[in-house]
Amino acid sequence: MILDFSSPIDYLWALLPEVILAVTGLLVLTLDVFQRGDRSGPSRAWVRWTAVAGVLAALLANGYLLEFEAPLRSGMIAMDTFRVATNFVILGATVLSLLFSFDYLRREGMDVGEFYFLVLMAAIGMMLLAGSRDLIVVFVSVELMSLAVYVLTGFNRKDPRSAEGALKYFLMGAFASGFLLYGIALLFGATGSTNLALVTSEVARGAAEGNFLLYAGVALLVVGLAFKISAVPFHMWTPDAYEGAPTPVTGFMAAGVKAAGFAAILRIVTVELAPAASIWTVVLWWLAVLTMVVPNLIALAQDNVKRMLAYSSIAHAGYLLVGVVAGSAAGRSAALLYLAVYAVMTLGAFALVGVAASAEGSRGGLADFRGLGWRRPLLGALLVLFLLSLAGFPPTGGFIGKLYLLLAAVEAGHVTLAVILVLTSFVSYYYYLRVIWKMYFEEASEDAALPAPAGAAFRLAAVAAAVVILIAGLFPGRAIRMAEFAGDDLSPRQVAPFSQPAAPVGVTETNTD
Repeated sequence: MILDFSSPIDYLWALLPEVILAVTGLLVLTLDVFQRGDRSGPSRAWVRWTAVAGVLAALLANGYLLEFEAPLRSGMIAMDTFRVATNFVILGATVLSLLFSFDYLRREGMDVGEFYFLVLMAAIGMMLLAGSRDLIVVFVSVELMSLAVYVLTGFNRKDPRSAEGALKYFLMGAFASGFLLYGIALLFGATGSTNLALVTSEVARGAAEGNFLLYAGVALLVVGLAFKISAVPFHMWTPDAYEGAPTPVTGFMAAGVKAAGFAAILRIVTVELAPAASIWTVVLWWLAVLTMVVPNLIALAQDNVKRMLAYSSIAHAGYLLVGVVAGSAAGRSAALLYLAVYAVMTLGAFALVGVAASAEGSRGGLADFRGLGWRRPLLGALLVLFLLSLAGFPPTGGFIGKLYLLLAAVEAGHVTLAVILVLTSFVSYYYYLRVIWKMYFEEASEDAALPAPAGAAFRLAAVAAAVVILIAGLFPGRAIRMAEFAGDDLSPRQVAPFSQPAAPVGVTETNTD
């Protein structure tokens, strides 16, 4: 079916997964009000399962998007395989986050419909950001995602660290939005349009050669998106926000927000702004180096495991930037594959650390993990798997993802980045293996309390995440082929360099050879 974006109905079809999530969010709020009229006590189980069912329905609708086609240069929303693939990553992270949150919310007395509504609204913003083909839609989707996540970060009103993390995240997010909006304004001034297809044409035609507005606009746009992916030095909000937020929200932020941010960077920077590669390549190269080196070194000194994983997630943003800097179809495919694996293993790690830190008197320090592997065998084994995957040990999905990133970087000629990726991964082995050492080679004190028991939904999600990590590591062929197909579908158009004007939009060149 070919969509005509001059018709609002066709936009409805193009945004079918997002529409399903929006309807589900409104339904969840309505059901929660009627079943809890006095606003006291937790929501009933069917409220949370309605949210899960809505995400599963959006997953099915997202697969149905492959049946639609749209003119290449039309519309504000992309209709390509890359968008479908990133939507699967975001929706998968959303459903895992919801399943991981049930026990935590009941335990902390926060099991209310507003939580599920905010998660669904944040997911809509993430999906719109990943599929945006207009800079105005980019800004609106960033704000929709960010506002929901700000509130989720401070959702645990009983914990002062949650309020502190939310405030820092909000203040830094406001600065990031300012950079992003100013960059969009400058790009509009340089090219005369906010539509990314037209922006690409103007850049390729040479209108931007020596244009200060374009250089400044691209730089500010990159800075605004760098805040969202926690790239160094724009990461200052991340450790406090991740540590203070409810643990399921931390995993959702580390996986979903990062996936949406990188999807936008891969689409906007490496494809739509490909003719201006000389502007952004050097900047992103140094961002990748700093983001791999700095957080890995800081993580070595962390005693709080949740905070250590926060710095670890920043380092993984550096690994993903290697695929962005490569700028090729292979680099985009590698980044997409690693995003999918990273989302699963990060969500699993944060969720299990949250359970391990649920024991009475625990603050999530390394000492609280002593003997955990023997006292809770299943929890310990799954946590070991996720930590080893984050470190990049075979035969896990994390190893395959890093290997694919290395190959893409070397193929693009960025050997130095590949070497730094390997060396910083070796550094990360220390703080990942230190947790495992505590779990299996140190004994817990006699009065140490056991973590709270995990419910059926939590166990189902944890085992499913572990299976995905093992399948991606043992049988990576299908995942790699899917990532390559999505990366190729996002390949840049054939555009001329700055010095050569391209053919006007809609004009087909004739081969006269």
